[in-house]
Amino acid sequence: MREIEEIIAKIEGGDLDLVDVFTQFATAVEGLKQCDRFLQERQQQVDLLIETLQDE
Repeated sequence: MREIEEIIAKIEGGDLDLVDVFTQFATAVEGLKQCDRFLQERQQQVDLLIETLQDE
């Protein structure tokens, strides 16, 4: 998340050339996708644990 925040700050600050903006934006999007996958996997684990506890 820190890397994504740094990229956003650079883009918003105008510190990058246009080509670098697109490159950094793509990097940030990929990082957000990874975070989303991680959270989805953890949510599935939590759901499974809750289901297991309710069955007991």
